[in-house]
Amino acid sequence: MLLAALALSAVAVPALAQAQAQTPGKPAASAAAARPDLSGFWMLSRQQKPVDAALVAKLPPNTALLDDSGAVEFVAGAFGGLKLKPAARDAAARWKPENEMTVSRACARPSIVYATQGPFPFEILQGTEFIIFRYEYFDLVRIIFMDGRGHPGADAPHSKVGHSIGHWEGDELVVDTTHLERATITNNGLDHSDNIHVVERFKRSPDGKTLMSTMWFEDPEVLDNNGARYIQWHSEAGQIYPYDCDPAFGANYTNAPK
Repeated sequence: MLLAALALSAVAVPALAQAQAQTPGKPAASAAAARPDLSGFWMLSRQQKPVDAALVAKLPPNTALLDDSGAVEFVAGAFGGLKLKPAARDAAARWKPENEMTVSRACARPSIVYATQGPFPFEILQGTEFIIFRYEYFDLVRIIFMDGRGHPGADAPHSKVGHSIGHWEGDELVVDTTHLERATITNNGLDHSDNIHVVERFKRSPDGKTLMSTMWFEDPEVLDNNGARYIQWHSEAGQIYPYDCDPAFGANYTNAPK
């Protein structure tokens, strides 16, 4: 049903936009035509450097750029320059990897804050009123609303994908996300709160073969500064497969001889 709606959105234009597109000289029509198409299957690049200097330059001050995109993980006690508040630092110090390898935790989904940089592909399906991101990691699906709406009230439901609204700034897709459930920032005990705010920028490389992005986040309940990741993917033929996480994996780990 969701993919069918996207396909309809990609070819059908609302009445007002259609009228504008049929009226010569309307700026809305030319602006829409100039927008890049980010659609396709994107695999995380093995090489995350060099970064796109223009994207990184747009990160706000007081932001630590984490260097853990892909299979890289921080060791215990290292957080890539993030400045943790005392409660967050104490919680991270108490964290143990084996706590995650249980039946109840083995298939606990991360939020997009951690999932996006993982070594799994994702797919973009681009329409006019919304854009769909389908991640292989934990079968996460995001709807990026492009119709000018704002975020819902603070009491609206939170989820691991949150509520995302987007707009274009030239050739860059800018996505603003709130309403995320508490989950992992770094895979060594640092979690974000349910009030984290995320801003992403996406653009294609000049040759069109690489999708480059920054993910910036602020969480005053957890951090005294802000964080960001630079992430890039390359275009290739492929498809998204079900993640099918089996919690029995946690039981196998727990019951294994020590």
